[in-house]
Amino acid sequence: MDREALRMVCSPEFWRMGVLWTLSLLYSYLLLFLHGRTATSRRRRDVGGRDGGGGRPICVVTGATSGLGQAAAAALAREGYHVVLGESRVPCAFVWTFRRALGAPSYWTICTVAIGGIVWSSALVVSFLLCTIVITAALFVKQTAQEIRRQQPDACLEAFQVDLSSCISIKKFETSLNQWIRASNREPAIQLLINNAGMLAKSHRVTEDGIDEMMQTNYVGPFMLTSILLPLLKNSHVPSRVVNLTSFTHRCVSQIDVSEEALRGVKFDQRSVGGSYPLASTYEYTKFCLLMFSYELHRQLHLSSGISVMAADPGVVETGIMRELPPCLSRFAFFALRVMNLLRKPDTGINAVLDAALAPPEASGKYFFGGNGRTVRSSALSYDMETAKKLWAESSALLQELQLRDYELRSN
Repeated sequence: MDREALRMVCSPEFWRMGVLWTLSLLYSYLLLFLHGRTATSRRRRDVGGRDGGGGRPICVVTGATSGLGQAAAAALAREGYHVVLGESRVPCAFVWTFRRALGAPSYWTICTVAIGGIVWSSALVVSFLLCTIVITAALFVKQTAQEIRRQQPDACLEAFQVDLSSCISIKKFETSLNQWIRASNREPAIQLLINNAGMLAKSHRVTEDGIDEMMQTNYVGPFMLTSILLPLLKNSHVPSRVVNLTSFTHRCVSQIDVSEEALRGVKFDQRSVGGSYPLASTYEYTKFCLLMFSYELHRQLHLSSGISVMAADPGVVETGIMRELPPCLSRFAFFALRVMNLLRKPDTGINAVLDAALAPPEASGKYFFGGNGRTVRSSALSYDMETAKKLWAESSALLQELQLRDYELRSN
């Protein structure tokens, strides 16, 4: 065990993940055993039908190049969807470091990089690295599409880049998606949005939008993407749907702060919490916010527009979610969960996601967990309607602020 792993084992956050998260998962299974209900035993019959424009219904899946996202994309392609793969595998902190460098004139006059005896301009080096990042991210998405097509030659797939930790990237994704829909002579609509992308960061990193990276990737980004794509969801001639992937870890949240400062993740800065980043508490908070947003979106949309909104909890799935943790600890965690029979492979872990995606519209507002169309109740705090309205208001205000900032940058 190296020094980094030893330091993490000695931290409260490690034991919070090891003990509280395990108890929360076991409690979810206990609820499933005692009170689990089957929302439906049949899949929606209109899945393989038309979208109103002569083609297959369109499904957008974020985080689609690995783990649950890739498995969900492949499964929904088999169900008859035209799947839009959205992914950016490059950590935004890495990209943001170079973007800041690109925007600082004094940086170029001071810094140079010596390679092999040749002095290069820092601007050229950074520009080259940024190009490499963009190309690598695009290759990840295209490679995923090729892997799915090898298994399903008739799969209908489109690949786009979208970084949920960047307001600009989300806006570009919306523009690209609309351009593709128009070029395909389709109905200007989508039928299914699956907010799957997420991360577990081990340190506080601030995005170009001034938000904690994990907070923006796990909640603010999905809120923004859903809000921006709502017109396309409302335009659908067949019932459309939003599925948000939440987590049993939301049960560890005992109190909730929905201020703008909290949504920006300022409270999670190492300087404000004694020098260590509360990765477990931050992850729980992001998943709780996403769950509460799901319920409020259901209340606002289901009766008025017919859009159904589902929350899906896949349990513990063997994915790359712990890629930032020391390898020995992530391997041990997966081993322990496998011994307890609590670990799922992506192909089986997507059952709750598929149940949420394919359940009838009247199941809107449910919390899917355990597969086989079963639902359970989430934590009591997650049903607090007043707090949900405050969260919606603060999130909408933050979204408007980011969009205004983006507009001003474009204007300048």
